[in-house]
Amino acid sequence: MKKILVFLADGFEECEGLITVDILRRAGFAVTTASIMEGRKITSSHGVELFADAMAGEIDPAAYDGVVLPGGIPGTPNLAACPIVRKTCSAFAAEGKLVAAICAAPSILGGLGLLQGKKATVFPGMENTLTGAVPTAGETVRDGSVITSRSMGTAIPFALEIVAYFEGRSAAADLARGICYEHFS
Repeated sequence: MKKILVFLADGFEECEGLITVDILRRAGFAVTTASIMEGRKITSSHGVELFADAMAGEIDPAAYDGVVLPGGIPGTPNLAACPIVRKTCSAFAAEGKLVAAICAAPSILGGLGLLQGKKATVFPGMENTLTGAVPTAGETVRDGSVITSRSMGTAIPFALEIVAYFEGRSAAADLARGICYEHFS
């Protein structure tokens, strides 16, 4: 069973985080949401309050197969300021583990130098934050072990691409059909 770590910060875009968690759990992945805030309570960019599964400082990121960063404002700057997030993303990239980011969050990967020579996408208008990347206009872009996506409207294909990364396109397409999402192949 694949283990995925989803970092959450106040101001995260709820659809980007929760749709991803939902689809990955439907695929049978063990997903842990980890708060980088002072407590497990997180308030999304649109005022939805929820509780993360764990505190980021209490888990061992090395035990996970991949990390996901949802976007949102001020969620993305909050994640970018967190040493645990930066260290985890850098270590995972160096080890060839999955690093996935959506909306504004790919800017974090650009800032860390993790997109050098890779195709990547980000929220429209933020392409200059993809330092070293080859900006690509696709909804969701996968280059090696890095997956990036554009916005809340691309959260479903983003999550399905993560499933495809680990389980293959056929498994992801089966899951897409099961949720009546006919745009994934």
